[in-house]
Amino acid sequence: MAAKKEKQQIEREKQTLLTRKITFRLSESEYAQISDDLTVCGLSISSLIRKRLLSVRVASRADLAVLSELRRLGGLLKHIHNETLGAYSSLTAQAIKDLSEYARALTEKRRADSSEEN
Repeated sequence: MAAKKEKQQIEREKQTLLTRKITFRLSESEYAQISDDLTVCGLSISSLIRKRLLSVRVASRADLAVLSELRRLGGLLKHIHNETLGAYSSLTAQAIKDLSEYARALTEKRRADSSEEN
């Protein structure tokens, strides 16, 4: 859901005509911090700076990838449960519970980070 909102935001940005240019200098440590942020979020420099200046939440690519993987693993566990007719029901139930708790904690962390930024 968050990924969909981010895609919509990106589309809105593309529709906006970007006609003004700003150039500024950074220290080595500031540039290193921005470079690290670019690696985590997967945006261009201008897009990242624009989002930060406009107080738009910048999601971590890693968080989104982890949530996606957790959902995929949950689906695979459900498939195993169905295919084995519940032969491993206690194990699959515990694994699904663990995955769900981790996904919920990660989602809550992202929400808390988002509310702190605003």
